[in-house]
Amino acid sequence: MSKLNSLEDLFLMEVRDIYNAEKQLTKALPKAAKKASSPDLKSAFEEHLRQTEGHMNRLEQVFGMLGENVKGRPCPAMKGILEEAEEILGEKAEASVKDAGIIGAAQKVEHYEIASYGTIIQWAEQMGRDDIKQLLGQTLEEEKQADQKLSELAKAHINVEATAGK
Repeated sequence: MSKLNSLEDLFLMEVRDIYNAEKQLTKALPKAAKKASSPDLKSAFEEHLRQTEGHMNRLEQVFGMLGENVKGRPCPAMKGILEEAEEILGEKAEASVKDAGIIGAAQKVEHYEIASYGTIIQWAEQMGRDDIKQLLGQTLEEEKQADQKLSELAKAHINVEATAGK
């Protein structure tokens, strides 16, 4: 464990944490897409996988801007959220009910990412790193949009179908 002497040290630790979280997510999203029965939900996961790869690229740019090596640190929070999602993926359930559960699990992921990016963006601003703030702000917006898309899919038809047991 490294010693945290400054906000910059804390910032770097958190960038490494979210980098690992995004890496874990690149492995989980294809599994979620495969288990989803709704074509719209499958498509949303496939699109978010492409975005997640872009998020990792932005984080790699941040490492470069800081003069640091690209290196993650274990993110137990994402690991736990994804383990919980694996339980949903493994359940025997009506297709729409499973899709509703998958959306719930995916939104937990999105909310964790939104909180993480919101925090490090604020720290980047405090450190006077508007360049990093802007770069990570693009990712934060994409995370919010992904969460919104999941909500829209749930409200538009998946939760309705799950209620009817289709």
